[in-house]
Formats: sequence, structure tokens, C-alpha cells
Amino acid sequence: MEPFVLGFYFFSILTILPALMVVLSTNPVHSVLWLILTFFGSSGLFILLGAEFLALILMIVYVGAVAVLFMFVVMMLNINFKEIKSNLTKYLPLGLLVGLVLFVELGLIFGDFIPELKFNDNNHLEINSEIENTKQLGLVLYTDFFIYFQLAGIVLLIAMIGAIVLTHQRRKDVKRQDILAQIYKNPDSSIELKDIKPGQGL
Repeated sequence: MEPFVLGFYFFSILTILPALMVVLSTNPVHSVLWLILTFFGSSGLFILLGAEFLALILMIVYVGAVAVLFMFVVMMLNINFKEIKSNLTKYLPLGLLVGLVLFVELGLIFGDFIPELKFNDNNHLEINSEIENTKQLGLVLYTDFFIYFQLAGIVLLIAMIGAIVLTHQRRKDVKRQDILAQIYKNPDSSIELKDIKPGQGL
């Protein structure tokens, strides 16, 4: 068996089994650890396909940032496992319905129910094999899909600002500095002269 095929089977198992354990694990911390292992397997598959840039992005962004953030959030939350298990039967029908919809969608994707998409000559991208895929991806993003790339960044910026606005709480018992009030302050109203007689205090 070729090394490529062995690597494909190895990373496929390293992706599928931890993904199942993410869903089946009862401990959220263990689920996050299995999720990190799933990301490692997916990165290996990307490397086998020659997409090393996507593999590194998956490792740096998802494993290095998102999964670690999930870990901290899960560990800091006070999760009541008894309450979660008691509500399992309550949400079981909804979960089965969502699972059924997902299986139907997978059947439509892998079956012959979806007609083949027809592309004309103007809908495909020309790939130059002499340029590495990282540079090729940059050329495509910043030329053909520049507007969509910038719109995606604007959407993420709006989402970040919205999250800050929704979670920001302005406390009234904390003194804050008002710079505009200090700049436009009238000296006549801010300075008061008092005639203090000898032997008297303020």
C-alpha cells in the first residue's frame, strides 16, 4: 500500500473517531480535547492534499485560539451535569429531528438526487501549477474575490462591535473622566476665591 493511502487512512481515522467522541463524551472538557485532536487529523488531510496553508491556518487559528478559548470558557463555567442529564429526555425529540435532517442532507449530497452543476468558461479559475498554493490563494483572494474578502472582514468587525456593545455594562457608581467637559470648562464657574481671615480655616 502506498504511503499516501496509509496517511489518508491514518488521518481519516484520527479525524472521524475524535469527532464522534466530541459528541458522545459527557465531560465538556474532554469534548474540547477530542475536538483539538480532530483539528490535528483535518490538518493532516489538508497536508496530504497539498493545501499546507489551510493546514497551518487550521492549526494556528482553531487549535491555538478557538479550542483554547473553548477550554477556558468550559473550565470557568459552573456546569451542573445532573441538570444536563435530566434535560436530556426533554430535548431528545428535537435532537433526533435535527439528526434526521442532517442524514437526509448527506444522502442528497452523496446520492444522485442533486443535478450536476454546469459551468461555463467564465466561472472557473485558472490554476498555475508553477506557483505554490499559498501564493495562488493570495492572488485569488486579493484580485478576483477582493470585494467578498473585504465584505467578510466588515461582517466580522460588525459582529465584534455588536458583541462588545451587548456585553458592555456602564456602572453608575464609578467615576469617569469626561475629557470634553474638562476642555470646555468655564474658569469663572470652576474657580472660587474666598477671603480667609486670620485664624479661621476653610
